[in-house]
Amino acid sequence: MNLARLHADEFIAQCGDRDSYELIDGELIDLEPTGLHKQGIGFIARKLSVEIDQLNLPYVIPHRCLICISDSTAFCPDVIVLDQTQLVHELLWRHQAVITSGVAIKLIAEVVSTNWQNDYARKTEDYALLGVPEDWIADYLGLGGRDYIGIPKQPTITIGQLEGDRYQKRLFHQDDDLSSTIFPNLRLRASAIFSAGKG
Repeated sequence: MNLARLHADEFIAQCGDRDSYELIDGELIDLEPTGLHKQGIGFIARKLSVEIDQLNLPYVIPHRCLICISDSTAFCPDVIVLDQTQLVHELLWRHQAVITSGVAIKLIAEVVSTNWQNDYARKTEDYALLGVPEDWIADYLGLGGRDYIGIPKQPTITIGQLEGDRYQKRLFHQDDDLSSTIFPNLRLRASAIFSAGKG
């Protein structure tokens, strides 16, 4: 694979059907997901799917999709909730699992791994500018920097609610019940996600 700087179109053509790569500022990033990381992703997706079914919402959680942020950046979110009624505005969607605007996105959840800096800083900033209403960061190992998860470092779920072009963030630990504006009836403790990610 060509490791030179890639344009988003080249990245989609070469890696668009794989969920182990992202493109950041033209650089190909190997995500190297672990089995435990995938367990955490699957648990969150399952819990949110139950909420979607119970409320009969027109939402879908695709197994994989890319968010094309710019000509040089495309993310593969761990969990993304899309409003199916808004996907008609996504010109690539019928032929490729690619999102180019935030109009259909209701929520994104990232499960933190060794590249935690991207989850806490770069992605959060880009998702806010894209207009994603709710952003979750599930840090089941407490890997994030102290400025993000506090002292002492511990497993933390950060949920950001979009206000303007920035997220207002709340931190949830162990026995805290998560609070979501997208899924207001959600009953889920942070510790359940931590357990899912640790196997």
